Amino acid sequence: MTNYTATVIWERGDAVFTDGQYSRAHEISFDGGVTMPGSSSPHVVKLPLSREDAVDPEEMLVASLSTCHMLFVLDFARRAGYVIDSYVDVAEGVMGKDDRGRMAVTQVRLNPEISWSGAKQPTPEEVRELHHKSHEACFIANSFRGDIAIAGGEAN
Repeated sequence: MTNYTATVIWERGDAVFTDGQYSRAHEISFDGGVTMPGSSSPHVVKLPLSREDAVDPEEMLVASLSTCHMLFVLDFARRAGYVIDSYVDVAEGVMGKDDRGRMAVTQVRLNPEISWSGAKQPTPEEVRELHHKSHEACFIANSFRGDIAIAGGEAN
């Protein structure tokens, strides 16, 4: 079993707090030493109580799914003898009510654009299979209750 850590630090500062007019801005630190600004989504808590220039939990979930998928695509492509020069995914998440009636990220769409090089080029079917295998192997996708669609791949 492996443990992962993130440290989230929020401080009230001068805000009253009980009136609800406090900043949702905070700091997120990871075990590798990276620290980044966090906030509630401005779609959930309006500006200026949220920070537009900070990452929100919904964006982190979408990025997690995208990153996990990409890392498996890279590995499976390498094992199959393909060469990837670049991988760009403008992933999108949708907030809505889930099957229990609770607000949740209910859908994530991955939109990977892959640039291949080298003598061995995958067919469209082989690319779909890479995405399928990557989706099945992704730890984050296996932890997510919503639907994941992969452009050029498959959906669950």
